[in-house]
Amino acid sequence: MKHKKNKVQHVLGLSLLFLTLSCYSQPSKNDQIIELKQHIGTDQYPNIDAIIVAQNNKIIIEEYFNGFDKNKPHETRSSFKSITSLLAGIAIEQGFFKVEDEIGQFITEWANDSRGKIKVKDLLEMRSGLACEGFFDKGPDCESEMYETDDWLDYILNIPLRHEPGTKWEYSSMEPDLIGIIISRTSGQTLMDFADKYLFEPIGIDKCQWEITPDGRGYAAGSSYMKPLDMLKIAILVANKGIWKGKPVISSDWIKESTNCEIEVGMSFLYWSGIKNAITTSAKYGYFWYREVLQYKEIQTEVLFASGNGGQYMMVLEDYNAVITFTGSNYGNWKGKLPFDIVLKYLIPILKNQD
Repeated sequence: MKHKKNKVQHVLGLSLLFLTLSCYSQPSKNDQIIELKQHIGTDQYPNIDAIIVAQNNKIIIEEYFNGFDKNKPHETRSSFKSITSLLAGIAIEQGFFKVEDEIGQFITEWANDSRGKIKVKDLLEMRSGLACEGFFDKGPDCESEMYETDDWLDYILNIPLRHEPGTKWEYSSMEPDLIGIIISRTSGQTLMDFADKYLFEPIGIDKCQWEITPDGRGYAAGSSYMKPLDMLKIAILVANKGIWKGKPVISSDWIKESTNCEIEVGMSFLYWSGIKNAITTSAKYGYFWYREVLQYKEIQTEVLFASGNGGQYMMVLEDYNAVITFTGSNYGNWKGKLPFDIVLKYLIPILKNQD
């Protein structure tokens, strides 16, 4: 009988040990964050400058690297284009212009030109037909050439049409800059003042270091500097369908329309992240916003995001009620896509384990 009791105790002990080991076999959020931080700065994940994750409107991860901190603005590059999309939506709601308007009435230099037939929507969708392309090296890049001039608007005004407006997607910085000019001309305000009044101040962004054109305009296509936490606010605003702390800043209709993203761009950000064994499909484009389906192991979800050269991202993961901001310094190479690897290997597992 004694022997039998000891055997039962032994079995119970093994069961308890097994349960204990099972618990420890599931890494905690902190363990996963520690593991990720150990890889940041190595050859696996170089030049990642900030990672901020919020779920259910609460920040759960906020990490900075390479001398950056929460108070140091970071270059946004082309992720700022998505902010310009929000500003366009606000201007349309204010009645300054419509998405189907032809731009010749605002860019009056083209009033009697075939380029004046380009619609606001064509600009927002990167389907203006202007002879610029900066995604697949078809060229000309236009932005690099424009930077070498003293009059950026004059440069844009001399770009010819290559395609019928509204027919072909070609990535360019000329379209968002034209949107910025239209917002300024129709509102009677500088783009900086417009953004402060209608977007930045309402959501508590007190500082944006704008890229200023040679003639003193705020450049709507990118390269302004913002704090990563302020970039996160933009993503939260979009995730909450234009509502900030219970107050509408942008209509939910505009958020839906601008982030619908139906235009295939012929490139996968996930593919270029270098992650192995992922299933990739083309990213899709809306009004200066992207969407892409992420499929890796048991994960299948969709991410809405703003993207900038070097690894600048504002992401919305609707399935997890989460938003993510990355900043980085992997300029001009595929490593700027590494955040997609990090999202799938580390951040989504953390989000799934938050319950």
